[in-house]
Amino acid sequence: MLDVSGAGGWDGSTYYGREQVKAAPFNNWLVGSYIFAAGLSGGAAVLSAVMDLVRGDAAEPIVRRGRWLSLLGPTLGTACLIADLHTPKRFYNMLRLFKVTSPMSIGSWILVVFGLFSSATAAGDVLARLPGLRWLRDAAKAVQIPAAVTGAGLATYTASLLSATSTPLWAAAPGATAVRFGSSSVASAAATLSLGQGRTRLGRDLDSIALAALALELAGTISADQSYHQTGVANAMQTTPGRVEELGATVLGVLVPIGLLSASLGLGRPRSRSLSAMAGVAILAGSATLRIAFMAAGDCSARRADISMRFAQPENLPRMRGWPIQHRH
Repeated sequence: MLDVSGAGGWDGSTYYGREQVKAAPFNNWLVGSYIFAAGLSGGAAVLSAVMDLVRGDAAEPIVRRGRWLSLLGPTLGTACLIADLHTPKRFYNMLRLFKVTSPMSIGSWILVVFGLFSSATAAGDVLARLPGLRWLRDAAKAVQIPAAVTGAGLATYTASLLSATSTPLWAAAPGATAVRFGSSSVASAAATLSLGQGRTRLGRDLDSIALAALALELAGTISADQSYHQTGVANAMQTTPGRVEELGATVLGVLVPIGLLSASLGLGRPRSRSLSAMAGVAILAGSATLRIAFMAAGDCSARRADISMRFAQPENLPRMRGWPIQHRH
């Protein structure tokens, strides 16, 4: 605050030190939970389709669980989203239009279309076991393809949604954020589906997929950190939410599971069910922490004028594509 009363002028507060941009109005826990559920559902739809196509009937238990797991986003995730909007009317009003320039509009339609395909796939899988409805099994196999395609979109569009805002941390590394969200979704889905699997080939396949996805997520995290330093928002990671993300998402959710899965899948060793289970729990905890802590750290970057002003410097702007308009107080 600047006091100029001694000069006979205005003795009130000035804009120095005040927020340059408004923090997003999202409830971090509700929207973060939605993003986590959406990613887990999308990843499950992709993996169940891949396992069905590659392993066939041998993967039936995994495929069935994946199809049911894919319903988590359209059900629980949608409930969290509507709760944040405070009224269902705001949700279905977003479906009145389809705007290709709006990540929120595109994401809303992806969620609805994915919900239809994933529900049809799960329902077909169940009904196909009834007498005379065996043909629904083939129908479910056909529908799982568009479910997987829209599931991939559901797992990553939230990164585009956050990156399109004026929140400095969210907008600083759009590509790396999409990689982190997408790979984390696949890893969490593989970890969930592998729980309960013994020393089977399917369990080993899922652990291998999770390990590869974690390696990609780690690469995305390193790339994001470089972008944060280049665009002047790195101080946002020094806040409490930023520290939580580094420890909870990167250390617990990526580095620890990489070590556990590497030990479990070591050459010449049978798959360790206990190590795989511990890695799976850590992956799920890290995936949820990534979304919630990332949103909270973004709010901190918006509220701190030193971060938002540094981010808005001309030398940082050329690195940003689709630079968002700053919403000032």
